[in-house]
Amino acid sequence: MEKKRHSVKVTIILLFMFSLHYFSDAKCQERTSQHLASSGPPLPTNSPRLKNGVRRIIFSVLLGLVTGLMGSILFACLIRSFVRYLNKTPILKGPVIFSPIIDPKTLHHALKNENQLLGSNPHGKYYRTVLDNGLTIAVKRLEGFENTAAAVARKSEKRRTQQQLERLAKLRHRNLMSLRAYVGEGEGMWLVYDYVGTGSLEDVMNRARGNEVRLAWEARLGIAVGVIKGLQYLHFECDPQILHYNLKPSNVMLDAEFEPRLADCGLFKLFSNLDMAASSAYASPECLQDFRYTDKSDIFSFGMILAVLLTGRDPADPFFREAASGGSLGQWLRHLQLAGEAREALDNNIIGEEGEEDEMIMAVKIAVVCLSDQPADRPSSDELVHMLTQLHSF
Repeated sequence: MEKKRHSVKVTIILLFMFSLHYFSDAKCQERTSQHLASSGPPLPTNSPRLKNGVRRIIFSVLLGLVTGLMGSILFACLIRSFVRYLNKTPILKGPVIFSPIIDPKTLHHALKNENQLLGSNPHGKYYRTVLDNGLTIAVKRLEGFENTAAAVARKSEKRRTQQQLERLAKLRHRNLMSLRAYVGEGEGMWLVYDYVGTGSLEDVMNRARGNEVRLAWEARLGIAVGVIKGLQYLHFECDPQILHYNLKPSNVMLDAEFEPRLADCGLFKLFSNLDMAASSAYASPECLQDFRYTDKSDIFSFGMILAVLLTGRDPADPFFREAASGGSLGQWLRHLQLAGEAREALDNNIIGEEGEEDEMIMAVKIAVVCLSDQPADRPSSDELVHMLTQLHSF
């Protein structure tokens, strides 16, 4: 907007200058004609010389206006192109570091060595590696962004990706995984994060189902509160707003105290469409139907995570493909809540004291509201922080 205002100002000034010049020239010619007329015999009003003089004056004024307008437009275009060139983000090569404890050469060397594979998904693979200074990091390898044959299009896509990554690297919140560095390589990208040894919420819930770890209600509620606080930061404190796009247990990392950190925030924006998200059991109905995604879509995904924490069940369980379950974990939970049988949905491993069960029943109601089919019926992340913190003191 400022650029457009500047161009308009320049145009007006140039037009004014050209107009002054040609009008003053016309005045001089008029005075000269009057002087000649007063020193010689009077000329008739229909004199050809007088008519030609008037025509020349009019032509000069019009020519000045047209020339001034064209010149100002050309000048404004040149200024605009120059400003765009200055603001154009260069494509950086080599490691881009956001943490002072990571050395670029050490990082580059570590990425070339054999690393411990932690997992993979359609976007790429996750690794664990150790730098020369003993720092353990988690690395995500993203594969080709948008397949296009045009070199210009590839450069444009890389520049857009780089801008998004630099924006994500500036995010700072205790419930977000901080991007520490990235390395562009061919059509792929290495993303570097802090290593969290406990693993993801998906890993912990799988161990809890196998009775390998005990995850009490207090810990589960703490995880839910941390996740929604992370979303609250993205939705309300970031300008412009950042959406997660792909919230699910595998993207919620847990530290040794089960404090959650959201991973892959906004990364899905680096891809060309929402087909990947639409295949997830945690995707909202509007995303599945017409690929619309808003902050309320993140809320639906959070509702699914809260449902998993409450029930201990996996949404991909074959039980939820049966008609008796309503076709999904969310529908099953809603049916039990409306029938007044919400307690039947709770994970047996967390059923305990009466006071805690009351909190769980209230949490079931919150999860059901988050899983509403209509986005407008779901609460905001800001409202959910208040709802969940009222259940328990954090």
